[in-house]
Amino acid sequence: MENNLKKLPPLERKPDGSLHRMTPAQRKRANALIRRECCSYDSGNCIVLDDGDTCICPQTISFSVCCKHFRWAVLPLDRTLEAEIFRDKDAKRCIVCRKAFVPGSNRAKYCPDCAASVHRRQKAESERKRRASVDN
Repeated sequence: MENNLKKLPPLERKPDGSLHRMTPAQRKRANALIRRECCSYDSGNCIVLDDGDTCICPQTISFSVCCKHFRWAVLPLDRTLEAEIFRDKDAKRCIVCRKAFVPGSNRAKYCPDCAASVHRRQKAESERKRRASVDN
């Protein structure tokens, strides 16, 4: 695992050289993601840093993004959280629910959860208009 960790790209830093910081809500989501998806997390301990003594996972107790494995292997699983932390400009807000999401195109206005219901409603309205205009 350590050899794989060395092959990962370095952590991105802000222009002033500091690490990217998370808000408390983002940290809570990140910790849930670590517990659920991280293969090097075991009951609060980091397997990668284990050298015989147990070592607490530094990413779970930090507000900054300080673990390469978390940054490159775990965080991409939640694209919205990644965009909120690293690329604020790439995340958009859904018009319906105001939740942040990463758009698939520059025209996206709705998060994936709301998009289906909004498009279904728009399609039904269009069909109603079409049926009303047909002469029988």
